[in-house]
Amino acid sequence: MRFAHFAHIWGKPGMTPHQRYEQLWREVQLCDEVGFDYAFSVEHHFTPLESWMSSPNLFVAAAAARTKNIRLGAMGHIVPLHNPVRLLEEVALTDQISNGRVEVGLVPGIQDSYFRHFEANFADRRAITQEFARFMKSAFSQRSPADWHGALIDVEGLELSVWPVQQPGPPLWMETRDPPTLELCAELGMHTGYFLLFPRSEAHSRYGPYLAGWKAHGHPGRPNIAYSTVVYVDETDEAALAKAKEDAGMAYKGFFSTSDDWDEIRKKQEETAAYFELRGDPGAGEIIKNMLDADFLIEKDLVLIGSPDTVAAKLKAWAAEGMFNTFFGEFNFGAMAEEDLMRSLRLFGEQVIPQLRDYEPF
Repeated sequence: MRFAHFAHIWGKPGMTPHQRYEQLWREVQLCDEVGFDYAFSVEHHFTPLESWMSSPNLFVAAAAARTKNIRLGAMGHIVPLHNPVRLLEEVALTDQISNGRVEVGLVPGIQDSYFRHFEANFADRRAITQEFARFMKSAFSQRSPADWHGALIDVEGLELSVWPVQQPGPPLWMETRDPPTLELCAELGMHTGYFLLFPRSEAHSRYGPYLAGWKAHGHPGRPNIAYSTVVYVDETDEAALAKAKEDAGMAYKGFFSTSDDWDEIRKKQEETAAYFELRGDPGAGEIIKNMLDADFLIEKDLVLIGSPDTVAAKLKAWAAEGMFNTFFGEFNFGAMAEEDLMRSLRLFGEQVIPQLRDYEPF
């Protein structure tokens, strides 16, 4: 299995953005020291009371200057908000800055509020993102000059000043549970994954065909299929629950509202759940409705809280059930004290990862 430090880089009361980022670098440096494989950030915009990360390539460049081995990237770039050539250039440059440690996550975006201020195309966001994935793979494979004539991207004679260290280009990811998108990922050799709101018991029906498609297209080895949730590790189960249960229940509150108006929050939860139910995902709808209920999350094994042995055992069982071989852990959530945060990261790196490093669930 492989392991990532995953960060929304949520704002913290009493901390300036600079202080929050200094804390983030301490987190990532420790992860580099104790054997994490990856550090990923999101791309969010215009959310001063939620995420403070609007430029993942800046995250990569800054983290690369402070680390030696850990691989770094966005999970993911909101592709329709970017000029495709500019994004291609920035990915190539960060791969050089990091000496070939970049991983590239691509997402179409789900918040139309991001798109309005960028005057970006929300309606065609999925098509734009999928074409960009093809464009990036083609351009980095062609090197200089690169040509691409697609329905939404048209480039001829592109000669970048800097090309990636990695050849034919950095690994690509597109986290999704959408079957047609998973077919594209299998075709292009892109890694994938899913978030806690998709029930692990349903994962085989989505990711089994993806894995078969990966093999059918002749890609070497196994793809990464990731699973993401919050995690807290302490010396005992009792200590872990005492420190993290309440914060785990509120970790994703900002997805629904940054206010404390619970009528507004519940209304948004119901609306979001109805959207997933309409899409044919009733399991996701149920999780959405209960996403801020710590007892529900713990009872349903949707957050990872416990001693190193408990966390390792749970992760092994989860990976088999949920068909994932990569874990994205969100370690810094809620009002957690930095002392507790860093202990959790160190225990995970030194006592959980070694128990699972050689385990391959598929």
